[in-house]
Amino acid sequence: MSLKGNERNIMAQGDLVEAARALTKEDLEELVGCLSSKDDKARYQAFLLLQSRSLYSPDVYPYWSTFQSKLQSSNSYQRSLGVMLLAENVKWDVGNQIDSTIDECLLLLNDEKLITRRQCIEALGKIALEKPHLDGRISSALFALNLTAVKETMRKSMLLDILKVLCSIRKRYKAPEIESFITNALASGILDTKAKKQVENLIQGT
Repeated sequence: MSLKGNERNIMAQGDLVEAARALTKEDLEELVGCLSSKDDKARYQAFLLLQSRSLYSPDVYPYWSTFQSKLQSSNSYQRSLGVMLLAENVKWDVGNQIDSTIDECLLLLNDEKLITRRQCIEALGKIALEKPHLDGRISSALFALNLTAVKETMRKSMLLDILKVLCSIRKRYKAPEIESFITNALASGILDTKAKKQVENLIQGT
């Protein structure tokens, strides 16, 4: 199935998984190229298809270095695409390329764009789940984030992002620093009652 001239038809099927399963090697090459397109729609569609394909197939993983190079892009959207696609493919990373990539990912925690920071936090949660040997490094980087540098109206959302990752990590990585961070977060005044309940449910694993 060639993607040339058919991107709209593929997404119009309304079944992303089915479309992703039908991709050929040539399609994947084309989609990875589309990630650099100036056309927002084409770029986003390419991302969705690659993301969906990565969930069940390792054939997007060979583009790891391409995704890694995006972490250094001057374009925040490209940086986000890079870290998100690395996170989706870390499950196929049997050679642990992530070990030499993680520091670049962690730098995005202080990205100039808040949306990229939040997408990075979410990506780190996926990476930690697949690579538990990185739990300590990821946790420490999250502890170091300065929420006072974040716009006040966004602090709750950002803190919840962080807590979701830490609550997942604490299921397998027991560290007093994580317990302390969660306790302090709940008492910080940043979270409202509903958000605190979310965190309590995460702690309980419900």
